[in-house]
Amino acid sequence: MTRPPQDPALEDRLYFKQWLAGRDFGHGDDIARQMVNFVYAIGDRATGEAVLVDPCYAVGELVDLVERDGLKVTGALATHYHPDHVGGNMFGHDLEGVKELLTRCPCKVHVQRPEAEWVKRMTGCSDTDLALHDSGDVLEVGAIPIQLIHTPGHTPGSQCFLVQNRLVAGDTLFLQGCGRTDLPGGDPRQLYLSLTQKLAQVPDSAVLYPGHLYSPEPSQELGATRRSNMVFKPKTEAEWLQMFG
Repeated sequence: MTRPPQDPALEDRLYFKQWLAGRDFGHGDDIARQMVNFVYAIGDRATGEAVLVDPCYAVGELVDLVERDGLKVTGALATHYHPDHVGGNMFGHDLEGVKELLTRCPCKVHVQRPEAEWVKRMTGCSDTDLALHDSGDVLEVGAIPIQLIHTPGHTPGSQCFLVQNRLVAGDTLFLQGCGRTDLPGGDPRQLYLSLTQKLAQVPDSAVLYPGHLYSPEPSQELGATRRSNMVFKPKTEAEWLQMFG
């Protein structure tokens, strides 16, 4: 890893929020309540800057929540291109997302290079709206470093974010289960490698924050997930593909 998973000196400055769609925002949105997406805000309390992870549904409400805490949205991070994470058409319903965010908060949407075309196609964003990254890149929000980890499998450019020993995993990994690989761009072998190799750099002490509330708890230590989640039970790639491919 290029940076330690946690810098104690930055913990007091860290602004980190986990909001559940349909409960903490988007209260009247039936799709939001059904999909139980999490949106995250990560920022620096000292500089007043924050980024939104996977802003979707009631985007204006999300910006209001950040501004109510005295910070300003200066960017967006997209874990992957699916419309319940970045907006776009889902089963005939147009969901708000990064495109609407940019009209209120002119900023960049940070994506992995392999995901750029998918995000543009889904959201209508242009090349100039996106900031392209490679695995291991670090985005600094004020003084808070966010490490971007490319974890393909659920989609070609899925990414996770490691900030102050917190892993925001999108749909790559849930507390129970992992992202589907039977949707466009999915690849079961790539997801196996992402779970067992790409995320191997993240310590057991890190707290896992998933992209959906698919379990009773909204987060837990990664070590507990590795012990209890069935996706970590197979001992070889062949076994994993037989069970989950």
